Amino acid sequence: MKEIVNKDECYLIIGKCMEVHNNLGAGLLEIVYKDALEYEFANAGIDYEREKMYEVNYKGIILPHKFYADFVVYNNVILEVKGTNGISSESVAQAINYLKVSKNRLALIVNFGEISLKYKRVVI
Repeated sequence: MKEIVNKDECYLIIGKCMEVHNNLGAGLLEIVYKDALEYEFANAGIDYEREKMYEVNYKGIILPHKFYADFVVYNNVILEVKGTNGISSESVAQAINYLKVSKNRLALIVNFGEISLKYKRVVI
């Protein structure tokens, strides 16, 4: 049987995302959903870091531009918040890049921009 990466953590994170979506609905700016998620994580005692910066090492040098993940939850799950119509291939590529520079295995892309909450697991 194939291992499900960070199964329990993912379940709790998606649960908090559903709580936010159920209360706020679709159509707001991403920043509003991020603020609400931060509130939910803090109240639940979930370990998270918002706007975590990652440097990019290229052939032994650190490049001047950085990546900023929306959230890193439980110190090992990248959470990217979207407020669009659908989860684009660009969002998946972004999540893969975040996973590469962070050395984490799981990213969740959560889209609050639709009537029903949508999410995608990205595992490397």
